[in-house]
Amino acid sequence: MPDKNIRLAVLDMAGTTVTDGGLVLRAFDIAATAAGIETEGPERDTARKYVLDTMGQSKIAVFRALLGDEDRAEQGNRAFEAAYEALIDEADITPIPGAAEAIRALRAGGVKVALTTGFSRSTQDRLLNALGWNDIADLTLAPSDAGRGRPYPDMVLTALLRLGVDAVDQVAVLGDTTSDIGTGLAAGARIVAGTLTGAHDEDQLRAAGATHVVASVTEFAELVLADRT
Repeated sequence: MPDKNIRLAVLDMAGTTVTDGGLVLRAFDIAATAAGIETEGPERDTARKYVLDTMGQSKIAVFRALLGDEDRAEQGNRAFEAAYEALIDEADITPIPGAAEAIRALRAGGVKVALTTGFSRSTQDRLLNALGWNDIADLTLAPSDAGRGRPYPDMVLTALLRLGVDAVDQVAVLGDTTSDIGTGLAAGARIVAGTLTGAHDEDQLRAAGATHVVASVTEFAELVLADRT
């Protein structure tokens, strides 16, 4: 039987290991207009709230839910990706304080690390390039690499399979949204932690079922490494 030590940490990017200065909402406003949502009024207000509530989910799924039409959803998603990538160059894309050190500490301690996102592969690559993080993790995954995005378990389970981890109870997941928590729980991870550096607060993360809530990825790394001792 496999041992019970945590062997894989699956970490979200924006809001968890990376800060992007609110680019998601800026890009969404551009995309929503392109998809035909009025720039002001109840429909726009409802859409903005939905984006905040579902932060972390695959953006095509968000647009499908908002627009109820596949063509408009794809148009909105393309506009979102284009806007986000265009804004990256002028944005303050930086690691959450201590994130790089936490990732390195996990790997040095025998824990493989996968970085995941709700963005497209090309957008994730732009973020990694902006940070100089192309080699920081054992694996990086976007929804298109796994099948479905959050809150489905696909990215966590894909990371487990690709990195040769034996069982879901050897996996720890960290994210800043209820969608991240849903993903970890659906995958059966033993640790499903929320971090307070991003979109959702402690009450929201605990209500979603988080096994732990931590101040940042630094505290998460300490939790995971302590679990191995």
